[in-house]
Amino acid sequence: MPRACWVAALAIPFGTGDDGPESREAVECTSANAAIRSAERMARTEGHIGAVAFSRTGDPASGEFADAVLLKAFGEVPSD
Repeated sequence: MPRACWVAALAIPFGTGDDGPESREAVECTSANAAIRSAERMARTEGHIGAVAFSRTGDPASGEFADAVLLKAFGEVPSD
């Protein structure tokens, strides 16, 4: 696992694409709770079918990042 000098909490909405759910633009949030609240709002927004909140740690200088940790999913989102 990389040295954690950077922690991010993000929310990503999903819409319907030609091959099923597809991600839209991610939004960086100030905390895990903020990412969960943002994802819940995004999932209820017209044109979105769901959203996920996740966090990730890493070192942007080296490009090493740990796997994302799913915080919460709302609506229709891919299992991967």
